[in-house]
Amino acid sequence: MKIIALLLLFMISSLTEKDTKDTSVIYTFTPNNIQGETTPLSQFEGKTLLIVNTASKCGNTKQYAQLQELYNKYKENGLVILGFPADNFGGQEPGTDEEILEFCTLNFNVSFPMFSKISVKGQDQDPLFKWLTNAENPDFTGDIDWNFEKFLISPDGKLARRFRPKVQPMGDEITQAIENLAVN
Repeated sequence: MKIIALLLLFMISSLTEKDTKDTSVIYTFTPNNIQGETTPLSQFEGKTLLIVNTASKCGNTKQYAQLQELYNKYKENGLVILGFPADNFGGQEPGTDEEILEFCTLNFNVSFPMFSKISVKGQDQDPLFKWLTNAENPDFTGDIDWNFEKFLISPDGKLARRFRPKVQPMGDEITQAIENLAVN
């Protein structure tokens, strides 16, 4: 009887440990990709991630070209760029997921993962972006200013750096930060 009780106690504690999510890392989030499929960010564990809130009709939209160039340069070293379209700033992302994907593919040959359109600020802010805007990092926290804000995630799943929209993807600030993470 004692053995059964101990065995049950062990099983319950094991289940509790597995169900507990580590909210200090990004791997607990499961957004939908731009095709609508659930995409656990845990599939990117051990990779360096650059997460960007994007828009198709913004003065910063041309950054898609640099994001693709950055992805091409570092993807073999473990960098994955994740694009999250958002229509929070001036209605600059009015399209559907299908229209956004077509725009990105035709105009910028985007091959990095894109996700379903979400809200990156306000009362309907997506939980991932709530985490990103509040996670401890050496730069700053708080609301996103505009489209194409960038969040650099270290291979251990923590927010390593944050960059405002005007910081260029292929600029020294971002490329050096990626290299400093010893992209694997």
